[in-house]
Amino acid sequence: MFKNSKPKLQRIDTLIGAGTRIIGDVQFSGGFHVDGHVKGNVDAPADSGATLSVSDSGVVEGSVAVPNVVLNGTVKGDILAHDRVELGATARVTGNVYYALIEMEMGAEINGKLIHEPRKAGQARKEPAAAAVEQKPAGGERGAP
Repeated sequence: MFKNSKPKLQRIDTLIGAGTRIIGDVQFSGGFHVDGHVKGNVDAPADSGATLSVSDSGVVEGSVAVPNVVLNGTVKGDILAHDRVELGATARVTGNVYYALIEMEMGAEINGKLIHEPRKAGQARKEPAAAAVEQKPAGGERGAP
């Protein structure tokens, strides 16, 4: 009845193992999977299609700003998912979640606000078109005798 739009395989370019603790900000592209602990902000370019996945044992202490988030562990900080955020049953967030699309399983906890933000790419396409329409009549009036 319902279609599952999740990709079956996630690409993982960088893995933080269960026994690993990173202190400092992380900037990445591609797939970033956390089984360990990251104390710092995690960031990826908004238009990169990058994905952060945090397993049940994974913890991120800091803000997250990435296109896609798949969370089963803990984030202590705000999450800005430019495209999509998926919160599994064991997900725990202490902070606000800014999202374009969200999927939550029963049991996920958010201690903060859920704030919908439309996709930026869609807005960027609409604004120049609206500006061009407004400028076109103005240019035609100037050329009239």
